[in-house]
Amino acid sequence: MLQNNSMLAQLKQQIRDNTPRVEGVIKATDRGFGFLETDDGESYFVPPPAMKQVLHGDRVEAVVHEEGDKKSVEPTALLEIGLQRFIARVQKREGRLAVVPDHPSIKNVLKARIKRSLDEESIGDGDWVVARLVRHPLKPDDRAFFTQIDELVAKADDPAVPWRVTLARHALEQECPDAGDDWPLRDEGLEREDLTAAPFFTIDGEKTRDMDDALRIESGENGGWRLTVAIADPTAYVEEGHAADLEARTRAFTVYLPGQNVTMLPEQLDDDLCSLWEGKERPVLACTLEIGADGSLGDYRFFAATACSKAKLAYDRVSDWLEGRGDWAPADEIGEQLKALEAMTEARSAWRAEHALVFKDRPDYVFDLDEAGNVLDIRTEERRIANRMIEESMIAANACCAQLLAEHVGHGIFNVHRAFEPEKAEAAHEFLAAQQIQVEPEALTELPRYRELKRELEGREDAWLDARLRRFQGFTSMSALPGPHFGLGLAAYATWTSPIRKYGDMVNHRLIKRVLKGEQAPAEASQQLTEQLTERRRLNRMAERDVKDWLYVRYLTPAAEAQETFDAEIIAINRGGMRVRLTANGATAFIPAPLMHSDRDKVVIDDKEGRIQIEGEERFKLGDHLRVALTEAREETRSLVGRPVV
Repeated sequence: MLQNNSMLAQLKQQIRDNTPRVEGVIKATDRGFGFLETDDGESYFVPPPAMKQVLHGDRVEAVVHEEGDKKSVEPTALLEIGLQRFIARVQKREGRLAVVPDHPSIKNVLKARIKRSLDEESIGDGDWVVARLVRHPLKPDDRAFFTQIDELVAKADDPAVPWRVTLARHALEQECPDAGDDWPLRDEGLEREDLTAAPFFTIDGEKTRDMDDALRIESGENGGWRLTVAIADPTAYVEEGHAADLEARTRAFTVYLPGQNVTMLPEQLDDDLCSLWEGKERPVLACTLEIGADGSLGDYRFFAATACSKAKLAYDRVSDWLEGRGDWAPADEIGEQLKALEAMTEARSAWRAEHALVFKDRPDYVFDLDEAGNVLDIRTEERRIANRMIEESMIAANACCAQLLAEHVGHGIFNVHRAFEPEKAEAAHEFLAAQQIQVEPEALTELPRYRELKRELEGREDAWLDARLRRFQGFTSMSALPGPHFGLGLAAYATWTSPIRKYGDMVNHRLIKRVLKGEQAPAEASQQLTEQLTERRRLNRMAERDVKDWLYVRYLTPAAEAQETFDAEIIAINRGGMRVRLTANGATAFIPAPLMHSDRDKVVIDDKEGRIQIEGEERFKLGDHLRVALTEAREETRSLVGRPVV
């Protein structure tokens, strides 16, 4: 009778309406309790009993409880599951099956079942699997967490675990595509010029197999240069809509990981038919561009051709030779071109520094692995002159591509980068004003004004300012329509120089060919395609980072056990501590606040300003360099922990 009492129902509703509630995301800790973080930055304590009903990352509604001046929350409704498809390790105990999510903030042991199509006997304790959450305590009619194992990723003792687990985590392909070995040339009315006698050359890494650009440069009588960039032409073999094209469209990019590449195109094309091997005639799409003595770009001409590289060169050997080191030397005809290309590069770099923008040189870190995937060494590769020669050539060729597509097609696949997204530009302007840097708001949103601002800020050489400003800046995205690239300081930028490894470049190749044949261009690329390209690039970069983090931990475990010290730079500061990058090898390590001072209360972290005070004095800030001792290498979370060396 009470259940049907309308007065009681009304009373319950009034109590519910008057009970304070909040929405937010659950953040777990390794001590059983957690926090609910709201969208407006508020944080509420979640006690251990309540944490048993939720997982890290869940978005929930919760009731607020107050006891004196202390507040806590109790989650009551699930708004969005934080863990759906995930990587986990199998746990078999006395005939019971469970999984432990491979997540630094989730230590829950979750009951599991195996998908019917899988053989339960093939999955053992400690194996790596893809699992899915199918029940959640906060869902109606669910009493507890329950999961399903959908896929076996790797056996526990598989030496390829770091690669297989990482690719599976980001739902990336594990193997190169296989689309047969019958690849006839399909030119369909496209005339090709014969450049097979011209002394083209390639410059790549020693072990590179997918060589997609070859160069030929001639010095002008009155200064300046004529540069011809010949690019591999996979669209000469792969028609739009072919199975290999559809697969390439899905993959979007070749995935480059330490010790392993997962190609976008079948290896027969990637490493052979399309690759510009020395002494092999290959179909190419080419551009000849005039470059003034001052480094400015002049006229350019795109055309199809057949070319034959006369030399496969390596970055370090070319740099050594130009710097007068080593005992290697190119053939005379190639050597003359290398010197001309070096002069052109310096002119182009100077022109871009004055009229556009130039990235700061940052080293690359190369992993030397044995056949079992063990790290033998991590080498630092600086951006030497040969690297810059290729980089400047490709930037010039891509700028010409952007102009061609913008003028003759109106669309394509463009790399668009706005320094500050509209919603962050105002906050960035306020930040600069607080640093006594008075600029007009247009300097953050208009390319010509931004170039001036960027040069002024770089002249200050203030690492803290650079790091803080990056928090407001946007990311590069793919767009079907032309747009500015603030990072390069160019009005438009469209790549076509890496079609073996980038699907967007294949799209641009096909558009360029239509222009050459005088055909009407198709409708512009869909937003779905440009969003997919942007997302796949993000996933590829995350996969590369994750594999490297795993290998760094394995490689530096002895250093952590010995508490070796390293030079480092502070790259991020949050409420729990600071993240640093080791200068010697590029590894990142976290320094928690308790390792900065024995009394945590004496450490004051301002994560918004990127500054840390200890005992009332500023001790660290973003961009600072310091000495760090490694204290832990945790393979289960692929993380390094360190402490400052005072």
